[in-house]
Amino acid sequence: MRQPFPPRRPLTARHPAATAVAAATAALLLAGCGTATTAASGGGPEGSGGPGPCGSPPPSAPGVPQPTALAQGGARITVVGRTCFEYEVTNPNSEPYDYTVVFNGPDPDRGAMVFGGPGGGGNLTRTVTGLAPGATEKGRIDLLATPGAAGSGSRPGAPTPDRPGAGDRPPKPELLTVRSVPTAEAPSADGPCPPSGLRLYADEGSAAMGLRAVGLHLRNCGTAAVTLDGYPQVQPLDLDHKPLDGVRILRGGAEIASGTGADNPPQKIALGPGEGARATLVWRNTTEAGAGDPQNAPYVRVRATADAAPVMVVPELDLGTTGRLGAGAWAREDTAAQPTPR
Repeated sequence: MRQPFPPRRPLTARHPAATAVAAATAALLLAGCGTATTAASGGGPEGSGGPGPCGSPPPSAPGVPQPTALAQGGARITVVGRTCFEYEVTNPNSEPYDYTVVFNGPDPDRGAMVFGGPGGGGNLTRTVTGLAPGATEKGRIDLLATPGAAGSGSRPGAPTPDRPGAGDRPPKPELLTVRSVPTAEAPSADGPCPPSGLRLYADEGSAAMGLRAVGLHLRNCGTAAVTLDGYPQVQPLDLDHKPLDGVRILRGGAEIASGTGADNPPQKIALGPGEGARATLVWRNTTEAGAGDPQNAPYVRVRATADAAPVMVVPELDLGTTGRLGAGAWAREDTAAQPTPR
C-alpha cells in the first residue's frame, strides 16, 4: 500500500511574519542547485516571476492547461533544468491545508540519474504543512548522478551535473500524486498533542490477491481517560474530499474476509493517558463486468467516537465495484508496538 503522508522532512508553509527572513534565506539558496529547498515567492532569483536557476519553464501554450504529468491537485512543476527542477503548491481552499506531493523516480533513459544524491532513487515525496488559504509554496528538487544502479562503480558515460554528455537530454520530472487534508484534520503520530487529546493515523497497510487491510492507530496523548465503545465512524471521501456515494460501511470485516483483525467483537475500552488502540479497515478491489464503474476513495474521515474531532487519513481505497468497506472494532494496542504512520 502506498503511503501518501509519510513522516518526511516538511517544507514549512510561509506566514506573513516570516516573509522578510524567508526572502533573505531564499536568495542564498537560489545561488546554486544544492539540496532541496523552499524558494521565495516570485519564481526567479529576485522574485520577478521569471525562470528560476534550474533552467526554463516547461513548454506550454498560453492559456492551455499543463498535462497531468506537470500539474494536478493544486501543485505544478514550473521550471526544469539539467540538474534540478522547481515546483509550487497553491491552496485554493478557505482554510489551511497540508499537502503531500509525490514526484516520479529516476528517468530510465538517464541511467544513474536519481533524486537527492547517493543511495537515492525511487519516487520522491515532499510535504507542505499549514499552507494558508490562497498561499503558494515553492520548492526545488535536485537531480544528481550516483554510481551505477547497484550502488557500486559508475556506468560508463553516465550523465552527471558536471558532465552532461553529448546529446544528453534534460530530466523528465513528473507529478505522480497530490494529496491534501485540512490542517485541522491532519493525522498525527508525533509532535504536539492535538487539541482533541487523541492522535490518530493510518499505517501502510497490506495487500494480497485483491484483499486490502489498513490499520487505524489511536493514542491518548491527553490527561483524561477516553472511553471507546465499539467501532470508529468512517466516511470514504473522493478526490475532492466529498463523501463517496454508494459505499456500504460494514461493522467488522467478516463479510469481506476472515483473519484480517477486523472481525473481533466490540468491547468498551477506557483508554488512559499514554494508552493506544487499533481498528482495521478491510476491503476488496474486485471489479466485475456490468457492475458499474470502479470506486476509489483516496481519503477517509475518521472519528474515534461519535463526538470525537474528525481526522482525515489517506488509505487510498480502491474499492473496485464491490461498494463495501469493513471497519473493525477498537481493540487495545501497545503503543510501543504501533507501526510507522502512512
